[in-house]
Order: sequence, then C-alpha cells, then structure tokens
Amino acid sequence: MAWYLTYTVCYFVVMFAIGGYYFFKVKTSDEYLIANWNMGFWSITGTIISTCAGAAVFIGWVGMGYRVGISGFLKFALPASVFSIALIYFFSGPLRRQKLYTLADLFSERFGDRVGLIPSIFSAFVYSVPTTALQMVGMATLFATVFGVPYNWAILLAFALILGFTILGGLVATIVTDALQSVIVIVGIFVLFFAAISYAGGPDAILANSPESHLSLFGAEGLGEVLTFALSVGPFYLVWQSTWQRIFASRTERIAIRAGITGFVIFGLIALLPYLIGLSAVQFVPQDMRPDMIFSYLTVELLPPYLGGIVVIGLLSALMTGADSFILQGSSNLAEDFYRRLINPDASEAQKMFVARLSVVIISVLSLGVAYLMTDIISAYQWALRLSSTTLVMPFLAVMFWSRATAAGCLWSMITAIPVTIAWQMLGSGIDPVFPGMTVSLVMLVAVSLATKHSRTECPKAIFWDDLPSASLRSVVA
Repeated sequence: MAWYLTYTVCYFVVMFAIGGYYFFKVKTSDEYLIANWNMGFWSITGTIISTCAGAAVFIGWVGMGYRVGISGFLKFALPASVFSIALIYFFSGPLRRQKLYTLADLFSERFGDRVGLIPSIFSAFVYSVPTTALQMVGMATLFATVFGVPYNWAILLAFALILGFTILGGLVATIVTDALQSVIVIVGIFVLFFAAISYAGGPDAILANSPESHLSLFGAEGLGEVLTFALSVGPFYLVWQSTWQRIFASRTERIAIRAGITGFVIFGLIALLPYLIGLSAVQFVPQDMRPDMIFSYLTVELLPPYLGGIVVIGLLSALMTGADSFILQGSSNLAEDFYRRLINPDASEAQKMFVARLSVVIISVLSLGVAYLMTDIISAYQWALRLSSTTLVMPFLAVMFWSRATAAGCLWSMITAIPVTIAWQMLGSGIDPVFPGMTVSLVMLVAVSLATKHSRTECPKAIFWDDLPSASLRSVVA
C-alpha cells in the first residue's frame, strides 16, 4: 500500500503543480481551449498517445482481450488508428487553414449557426460526457481496488481530481503534461504485459491453453464480424474532436501531420498489448470476474508493489489525460459554439475565459452523474461512437468535397440518422445500426440538397479545395 500511495501522491503533486503554473500563465481563451495554435512535435505526439490510451484501452480492451482474444485488436484498435491517420494525412491542411476551434464551428461557418448546433450537442453531450464518465469510472475502480476506497466515494474523488486539474491550465497544461504521461503510460503497459505473459507460463503455454477462437485473427465469428465491427467504429475517428484539437493546436501543418501520424502509429502498436494481456489472463483469472475488473486485479495480484505502483501511475496518467481532453472538447463546444456564436459574439476576453472554465465545470458535473449509472465500459463507448458516426461523418465529408450540399440537406441528414440508428438496434436484425444509420444520412443529405437551394447564411464551398471566410480573418502558419 505504501508504494502505491507514494507513487500516487507524487504523481498528483506534479500534475497540480504544472496545472497551477499554467493557471497564472494562460491569459486568453485561445490558449485555454486550443493552446494558441503553438505546440511542437513531441508535445503533439505525446498528447495523442496519452489521450488515446484512456479507460477504453487499459480497462476495456484488456477485458475485450479476455472475452474474445486478439480479434478485438482488428475490431477496435486497428480501425481507430487507421481512420485517425487518414484524417490527419488528408485533412490537416484544409482544416488548419480555416482557423477554427471545433467540428461544430466548421459546420456553422459552412451552413450557418443553426446547423452547427447539432454537431456541437453531439460532441459535448453524446460523446464528451459519457467518455469523461468512462475515465471517472476507471479511476474510481482503481481507487477502490488498490486503496480500498468505497466505490461511490472513489467516483467523487476521481471527479474532484480530474476537475481540479482541468480547470486550472486548460489545453496547454494538458498537452504539456501529456508528453510526460505518454512515457509513463508506455512503461506501465509494458510492465503489466511482461508480468501477465510470465504468470501465464510464457508464450508457449498461452498458445497451447487458449481457446482457438481467442488466437484467431478473426475470432469465433469470422472475418465478416471483424469487418462489421471495424467499420461501425472506425469512421467516428474522422470526426473525433480530440484529434481535431491536436491538429489545430500544432504550430504548423507539417508538425500536425508528422506528429499526428507518429502518435497514432505508436498508439496502434501499443494498443495490441492490452488484448495480449487479456488473452494471458484467460489462463489464470477467476472465470466469474467482470472483464472491466481484470486490469486492476492483474496489477494488484501479479506485481510487487514497487512495480505495481508504476502500472497504477500509468493507468492514472491515461485516465487523467483522457478525461481532461474530453472535458475540454465539450467545454470548447459550450464556450465557442453556444456562448461566443449564439449568446455573446462581442464577449470580452475575461468573459470568454470565465465561460470556458464554467463550461469545464458543467461537462464535469454531467459526467459525474453518468459515471454513477455506467456499468459496461466498452458498450457505452461503442454507442457514443455509433451515434456520432451516423450523425456526423457524411455531413463532414460533404463539407469537405461537395459544394452543392445545402444547410437543409445537412440538417435532415443528421436528424434522421439519429432515430434510425437507435430504432434499428431494437429490431434485432443482426445488422449493426451504424450501416442503416449512415445509409439514411447519405440518402437524405444528397436528396434534400438536390431539392433545395443554398440559403443566404451558407458559404457553398468544398473546403478540401476552397477556404471559408474564417481563413482570411486570422493569419495561420502553413
């Protein structure tokens, strides 16, 4: 216990010291929400690794490896990395030129403020709130398992620590600490990986004793199930605002592309380890254990405290950086898309800073409420991805490539995709609801756009090639 406590206290002392420093240094909302478009290669690389390696990786993917084996990597982790790299490589230039803050900001500039509300609501409440709650649940599970804190109090403690750090320094402090935390995350996951392999008897014993379906790249249900799962998850990462924030926060377009690809390649390699840890755990973990408890169980049971403490800090680093990134994603939507665009376009810098920090509190409190209701980490995360994908991916691609798309077409595309995605799951057809949801989104987008005209508030351009007016309002480093 002493080792775990020492590591944990030292970790949070360093984190809050850095957060406190940036509390006094950050003076503008641009610095607080988007790091003033001025972060370097290693900062962006580190923050991508740390942000991706949150509760879903350390807790959810270890549990997934325990349940289905290495096919989980092809279902979830690999498509996440591939689609993220595609976003960075193909779209970093066009997105940076617009000098915006959020996905909703892009939609508002292209189609008008009314259309921009829907992606803002989705980003803030459908994605940011539940994924922040995931990090709180992960941290609470760790506190309960390692320190014996009652679970309800552990969630409150996780909430207080996450909110306290995030509200201090904003995205600048998050990115700066992420560079350090990415190293801790990598070390922690490798320590647990080697311990699990060794405890299971080594690679030969794992290969000999694991169910055949767990060792198959395509799992028990074959290639079709893997592709279905991957294509239902992957497209979301084209509209994942955490990656957009890193693209915008980079000092130059070259840094955005090089650091982004480097970060996701490293993450993709690291992401295989949780599945292998879960596969190893099949050999010795009690069969009635909940999958989301396996990571904490392995840390406490397999490792001596001086090594277990490193893994605990690695998990805390992953959870903390994931949580503050998701909170800042939602707070950007509230502060920029709602307050600055719709409520007070002429707000002073002091007013914008106040609202930015207030938005952090709002997202955090809502996440706390969801955390108390959450039981299945992977399912909750997958549903956040599904709804965001079916609602936002097709309109995003239209913004990029199709100048004929109209505000009415985009609006109807989004509002019809939502009920179709939800209702399809209830039908029990065996077809993942992402596919009918995205089909309806595409059909409505094209049909309604061809049947309607551009309104006066629209800027009918395909921004992959042509810039919006926002690009000329502020200078941007290419």
